[in-house]
Amino acid sequence: MKTIGLIGGMSWESSIEYYRIINESTRAKLGGLHSAKSIMVSVDFAEIEILQHQGKWSEAAQLLIAAAKNLEDGGADFVVLCTNTMHKLADEIQSGVNIPLLHIADATAQLVRNSGIQKIGLLGTRFTMEEEFYKGRLSGRYGLDVYIPVAQDREIVHHVIYDELVLGEIRQHSKEQYIGIIERMVSQGVEGVILGCTEIGLLIHQQDSQVPLFDTTRIHAIAAVEYALNE
Repeated sequence: MKTIGLIGGMSWESSIEYYRIINESTRAKLGGLHSAKSIMVSVDFAEIEILQHQGKWSEAAQLLIAAAKNLEDGGADFVVLCTNTMHKLADEIQSGVNIPLLHIADATAQLVRNSGIQKIGLLGTRFTMEEEFYKGRLSGRYGLDVYIPVAQDREIVHHVIYDELVLGEIRQHSKEQYIGIIERMVSQGVEGVILGCTEIGLLIHQQDSQVPLFDTTRIHAIAAVEYALNE
């Protein structure tokens, strides 16, 4: 079993989910008292959030590279970055260490393709929805047709993430807003929706949607277990 290196804290609300899913999946695969071998370095999300919204991505990269190096020095065999948005810096982080980084968009895209879906909706932070580092990877590497909500809906999605979900606040009104946004995307022809922020799965679940939802937290965590157990 390889040792999983987790960069968490963005937010710790979803980092908890990573740890839970990774260990539940390990036990389900190996049985008995088995749990995953893992190391987590948790950053201060308040520092990261400021750098995000100030556009100081190079400074954020240095923080995450340092975290990845700590994992490598601690014996991790690969890196799992427990956030979608900060995969904007995936190449920089990968270049800073000698162990592989398991990319969240790759794991998600592979599952979407295996599901036979071509037109996929994407929800996430404004950075994830509007910039090319994520949706460009989905389309360029995997040939998916990626749709994002209209500007007004993107603002709602972003606001709920930063002002509620990362604080552990689950509000019914926000859930209803997200369901409405998903329904509008479905009316435009999307066949499934990627929950492209690791906190969205705390708010929205499969029973809330008429089309398949792809929870990136769960997908990434399970992919980490499969990689750790693949000899």
